[in-house]
Amino acid sequence: MLPVLKLQIRPGRRWLRSVMGVVVLAVAVAMVLPAGPVAHASPASALMITTQPLLRIGSRDPAVIQLQHRLATLHYDVGSIDGVFGSQTFHGVVAFQKVNGLVRDGIVGPRTWYALAHPVIPRPRRWLSSSSLEVNLTRQVAYLARQGVVLRILDASTGKASTPTPVGNFSIYRRLDGWRQSPLGLLWRPNYFYRGYAVHGSTSVPAYPASHGCVRVTVPAMNRLWSLVRIGMPVSIYR
Repeated sequence: MLPVLKLQIRPGRRWLRSVMGVVVLAVAVAMVLPAGPVAHASPASALMITTQPLLRIGSRDPAVIQLQHRLATLHYDVGSIDGVFGSQTFHGVVAFQKVNGLVRDGIVGPRTWYALAHPVIPRPRRWLSSSSLEVNLTRQVAYLARQGVVLRILDASTGKASTPTPVGNFSIYRRLDGWRQSPLGLLWRPNYFYRGYAVHGSTSVPAYPASHGCVRVTVPAMNRLWSLVRIGMPVSIYR
């Protein structure tokens, strides 16, 4: 609150000029003073953003190990923690960027580093006592979930607009351990959940919907997932 100024009234133009000067000063001070508390960025967050290096495919840096550890802690599928920014780390980063609403470029810059310190924690759509698979078509990721917790997050590519992935609750009814040549391409270790639709490994998993209706994950990701999937496992697909 501004102090109340007690003025002695004096006739004349000099007195009028004095009063006007005080009013102008009071208005200027009121405009400068904040109306409420000012929010400041966290010093730790600011330090993290400014000190972490830019990482991308081919990077070899101690910060890559830090990145891989952080993604693994958040349950993203990144493969080996080896300090090498390879294709599996790339897909882990892309999956993280998808979940957190970032640009899906696989490059770890200031915004991705910041999000890694303040991540969105996804939750499964269904609570099931046994393990299940969920596919979020909007985010283009697949979840391995159990008892209301996401255990693993995988980068995925689902059906494009002309050949969409079916939406609903299904279950795995057939599995093939190896490559299968389908009329639409090669499927690695397909797990069929509805007619000819499967969750399978692929050599092409772009950051956008591109399949003929199946759910693609990378070949190494499917190898890591294979022993955790079973006949009868629930599969939920939603937008």
